Amino acid sequence: MGLVKNLRQEVPDCLAAGVVDMSTGMLLSVDTVDSHPPEVLDLLAAATLDLFQGRTVVMIEDVFKERRGVTSDAHYFQEILVNSDNLTHLFMRHNLNEEVVAVVVCRRSVNVGMLFAQARRVVKEHSTL
Repeated sequence: MGLVKNLRQEVPDCLAAGVVDMSTGMLLSVDTVDSHPPEVLDLLAAATLDLFQGRTVVMIEDVFKERRGVTSDAHYFQEILVNSDNLTHLFMRHNLNEEVVAVVVCRRSVNVGMLFAQARRVVKEHSTL
């Protein structure tokens, strides 16, 4: 998938990139500098689904929608940044299809502003999956 390839090439300090289909919870594509067991990649897809559409997250979104009088089915959470000991993980919904989430994994030393800027630019350029 061109989106994953471009994320790997154009996002600074990128070690891995992938795309998760939120409607199925499946990892559609992945490109990484290391080899990972298939079960780890499956867990990445499941974790991405939980981050964006887990039961509690959906409940929070529903409360905000109710309080604000929003009737749309659109999700509030569009981007999530997670830092681990050595890595920075960016999860971002596709701008035209919120059922698609791009995942970018970088070294922890990445400039977070550049990470967001480049990842957003690449995802926007791939507006037709």
